[in-house]
Amino acid sequence: MKIPPRIIRFGAVGALASALLVGGPALAATPITTAAAPVAHTATVRTATHLAAVGSICYSKLPAQAHETLDLIAKGGPFPYPQDGTVFSNREGVLPQQQSGYYHEYTVKTPGSPDRGARRIVTGEQKDEDYYTADHYKSFDLVDRGC
Repeated sequence: MKIPPRIIRFGAVGALASALLVGGPALAATPITTAAAPVAHTATVRTATHLAAVGSICYSKLPAQAHETLDLIAKGGPFPYPQDGTVFSNREGVLPQQQSGYYHEYTVKTPGSPDRGARRIVTGEQKDEDYYTADHYKSFDLVDRGC
């Protein structure tokens, strides 16, 4: 059984304990606002497909199967497909760039589909950082649990 990384994180206390055990600096992760974020220069040219492809969707507007997948993620499984919980590489570049291993993907069952279908939930490491895609990674919506 794969356990989503955000369930096994230790937070600031874990960072301090880790630093004391390993002898490295104790760093606590803090969100970076867009105003404080440094401008990154890359040699990669992105197409219009990669720009502004992340929207938002109300939790209540998700299909029932997405609710089932999110419930399984919260419980840590068991998951119906062996690919569930594997690292999502974000090769399409649609989601915000993060280090390798930051995102994990889970299947959202598609009624009538003979295979896994195109629907997925991709989770990030932050609490409630769940993205839904109905078109196999072409676009994503951040799940808004407040509506």
